[in-house]
Amino acid sequence: MTSEEVRDLGSDPARLDQAPRVSQVANRPVKRASQAVDRIVARLDVSDARILHLPVNLAGTGWAHVNALRRKGIDARLLVFWPQRWRPEEYDINLDLPRHGFARQQLVQWRALARYLPKTDLFHFYFGKTLVPKSLNMPILKAAGKRSVMHFLGDDIRNKPLEQLGYRKKFDATIVGSYAATRWVPDATAVVPPGIDLRRYEPVPAVKRERPLVVHAPSDLEKKGTRFVVEACEQLPVDLDVVHGVPHDEAVERFKRADIVVDQMHYLWHGVFAIESMAYGKPVVTHLDPDAVRQTEEAFGLKVPIVSATKDDLVEKLRPLVDSFDLRKRLGEEGRVYVERVHDLEKVADRFIELYRSIL
Repeated sequence: MTSEEVRDLGSDPARLDQAPRVSQVANRPVKRASQAVDRIVARLDVSDARILHLPVNLAGTGWAHVNALRRKGIDARLLVFWPQRWRPEEYDINLDLPRHGFARQQLVQWRALARYLPKTDLFHFYFGKTLVPKSLNMPILKAAGKRSVMHFLGDDIRNKPLEQLGYRKKFDATIVGSYAATRWVPDATAVVPPGIDLRRYEPVPAVKRERPLVVHAPSDLEKKGTRFVVEACEQLPVDLDVVHGVPHDEAVERFKRADIVVDQMHYLWHGVFAIESMAYGKPVVTHLDPDAVRQTEEAFGLKVPIVSATKDDLVEKLRPLVDSFDLRKRLGEEGRVYVERVHDLEKVADRFIELYRSIL
């Protein structure tokens, strides 16, 4: 995986200049897709359900999820249209769709639906995609008494009017990755922050330096506001490492050396890069929507230990971190605790199981 693929998965950030205000996610029971089927088919326990995640594995999200679920005894598999370039082995079922020819692709997809429909009780879709066109896929699932989840990840909802996402109502449940994303999907069933496998992240002890090292790892230089990060660091006694266009393993080694991490300046919530950085015990600076911060703190019962900044006050927000080793150390420690509470992949799997149980 390249640093290009360290996407804002689950965070669904909104552009500052394009974000309408909408109500927060409704707190209510999940509606059933087919009440008639419920009366006929006995309720299925989640531990007995066959769950298929599909049809993409963006930045390894789906593969991480099914493996976490399997560790909890859940029968979960991942089906992909194609494997990711940097994650060629991360799938259970690879359709390996033809790269060209819509009819040829559809033939493979319809054969897959025919094969896996009888073998699956719940379909967990990602990124606004289904196995075959939604207009046909969802009625078929409903008629067959199958349950479905749509898990939005970012670009599938960002800046889109609600009416363009009307298809969301065809699923038994919808998931977004942050409270900032509820401005795009205000009736999302659940907010499930993205998770990481904390067994792979050992905190790196803070180091006192005369010139702290700031690390910024943008997946997109323009969208992440890299120009403003560079300009801010030029005004401070720091060194800057912009990690871009390199394999993920190399990117990780570089941001493990960071004293301060700057995520992005244009969106309303942080991405996976910030989560990984906090897991390593690094203080993080990024832009955060204050309403989403409040909702997150209320939902999880702890403070979001991220320094919120904009392109206009980035120098001002960075300066205390540059000047104080103790502040950097404290925020790094608080970030690790926060990630353990909110972004631990095992807890994410528990949230999925709870959601599955509510709709099966």
